[in-house]
Amino acid sequence: MKLRVALAQVNPTVGDLAGNALLITSAVAAAEQAGAHIVTFPEMIVTGYPVEDLALRPSFQSASKSQIAQIAKSIHGDCVAIIGYLDTSEAGRPQNALAIIHEGVIKARYVKRHLPNYGVFDEFRNFMAGDESLVVRIHGVDVAFAICEDIWHPLPDIAKRTPGLLVVPNGSPYERNKDDVRLALVQKRAKEVGAPLAYVNMTGGQDDLVFDGDTIVVDKTGALIARAPQFDDLLMIVDIECSVETSSPDVVISSEAGELKNTISSTVAARLGDEAEMWQGLVVGLRDYIAKNGFKSVVLGLSGGIDSALVAAIAIDAVGASNVYGVAMPSKYSSGHSVEDAQALANATGINFRTVPIAPMVDAFMSNLDLTGLAEENLQARVRGTTLMGISNGEGHIVLATGNKSELAVGYSTLYGDAVGGFAPIKDIYKTDVWALANWRNAQARAEGLTPPIPERSITKEPSAELRPDQKDSDSLPDYALLDQVLRLYVDEDHGFEALIKEGFEPELVKRVIGLVDRAEYKRRQYPPGTKVSARAFGKDRRLPMTSRWSQS
Repeated sequence: MKLRVALAQVNPTVGDLAGNALLITSAVAAAEQAGAHIVTFPEMIVTGYPVEDLALRPSFQSASKSQIAQIAKSIHGDCVAIIGYLDTSEAGRPQNALAIIHEGVIKARYVKRHLPNYGVFDEFRNFMAGDESLVVRIHGVDVAFAICEDIWHPLPDIAKRTPGLLVVPNGSPYERNKDDVRLALVQKRAKEVGAPLAYVNMTGGQDDLVFDGDTIVVDKTGALIARAPQFDDLLMIVDIECSVETSSPDVVISSEAGELKNTISSTVAARLGDEAEMWQGLVVGLRDYIAKNGFKSVVLGLSGGIDSALVAAIAIDAVGASNVYGVAMPSKYSSGHSVEDAQALANATGINFRTVPIAPMVDAFMSNLDLTGLAEENLQARVRGTTLMGISNGEGHIVLATGNKSELAVGYSTLYGDAVGGFAPIKDIYKTDVWALANWRNAQARAEGLTPPIPERSITKEPSAELRPDQKDSDSLPDYALLDQVLRLYVDEDHGFEALIKEGFEPELVKRVIGLVDRAEYKRRQYPPGTKVSARAFGKDRRLPMTSRWSQS
């Protein structure tokens, strides 16, 4: 028989239990209106996800359990709701759980059995694992459940129970190319269990994570039935052909076949290209960090260079040009085209723009301090940082740091200077990705008959911090195309000195890059958060001591 399943690909906010409850009840009503037999939500939808150490607070645990009870009472129709929330064990330990709700009552509960403890996840710290499978009969179909990490492991016990459908709520953060991995995994588990699989994931930004949805339904052979567009909030309705009464259920909600008054054609949304996918991730991550933390506008330094131009373009797409404030802060070493290119971006996009020369402020410091060389260069960056923070405090904007992953990796940033800010949108993309995204965004604008937001000269000119006469990044760093190759292997894949030499890189280059990366850990610890789009971002993904004598350089 066909079971109509509604998959709520929605954007919760951590800690906003009342707001998340409204998301849930609204989606349940829409699912009932569509004639769905089941509506399922992402992992921990009641509390938002990940909750980190909030899970350990008794007050938070009580609030979650109280909220799921209230939600259950509000669901009166025949549609069965599968809702993720924070529960506790009999011993009072927090658990990542699902409530299976029907006609105002929680009929069953499932607890996540595999707790990820790698990358950005600390669930072994925050939760107690479950140890039992669950099968619930809904309109004659025996439905089994798993939560996110559960399906990254074989499911022999579920396969033995021969369910007619497997439902999998998820809180799976976005990473580049992860959609291909997800589909292959879902197909593998469907074939292992011998049943269709409905995989629902959340959307939206949470701190440095961003969730892309990518909700998937496959049949028991792994054939793709339906797939939601990435990053969109929606309720996907799918009619799934399921075998009936295939198992011995733990709970029976209904045995009679469900009624379908109409037919629904499933859709498979096209996948985004690599740059489009990254762009959406960066835009949504910034948008939600701003909105969920109560900000309305952003301010950033516009140097005329590619990094600040790209951050400005991301911010425009995230919050609108009228809420973006650009500040050019020329020093005595700034070239004429720097301010011209900053002004050109402002003219093309309509953002708010002002020029604040920093030379008088730098001179005031220099007249009281005996600074030369690098100390003088860093002073200019710190005056710019102080200027932006002053504007932020005075006008209420959040400051955006504009450093990229290549710069963070090698320590090419000034503490309390260009590293100041509340959020760093491009901290997880390398310099070569910065150029690729800038060209992509401009091409998108041209295709839509619009003015490209990023000045062409900002893309093509040689990168420079402009802190001393005729300065170029290449004076102190390898060419970015070469540097990024080494960094991807050393930072993202943990290749050591010998492995990098085997990859064909010159020993002196490898020693130099490794040394720069290792010595800059203390700077990265003090850098603002920013959206994770790679498999290995700086922060929770890569945890290294600041004080260490281990080195291969």
